[in-house]
Amino acid sequence: MLNMKNIDSEKPSDVARWLRSASTNLWPALLGSLSLRRSRCTRKNCRACRSGEQHQSYVLYGRANGRRIAVYVPEELVPEVQLSLDNGRALQDLLHQAAPRYVKALKRARNGLAKNDED
Repeated sequence: MLNMKNIDSEKPSDVARWLRSASTNLWPALLGSLSLRRSRCTRKNCRACRSGEQHQSYVLYGRANGRRIAVYVPEELVPEVQLSLDNGRALQDLLHQAAPRYVKALKRARNGLAKNDED
């Protein structure tokens, strides 16, 4: 783990290496949200719907091409999808951390403050 002194002297390639290393175990990674929904069915005399219990199913909500999408998720896949969403949030956090570090490293490289990049 880098301390602040190392972060203040890192090169763009150092940031790239850190990001690759920190994100190695974050696949599969998804963005979106997983929801448990309850809905009525189309059968006239459905016991679950008449009782108010309704039918439950999991849905992954996300965005594609600027539009909201919803994808049915079978119950047996919920743990894997949830792990993927957790990984996606962790990866997103790493990218937020990498942005200022990388820009600062680019500025140092431009100004000749970082050692020559030999990678």
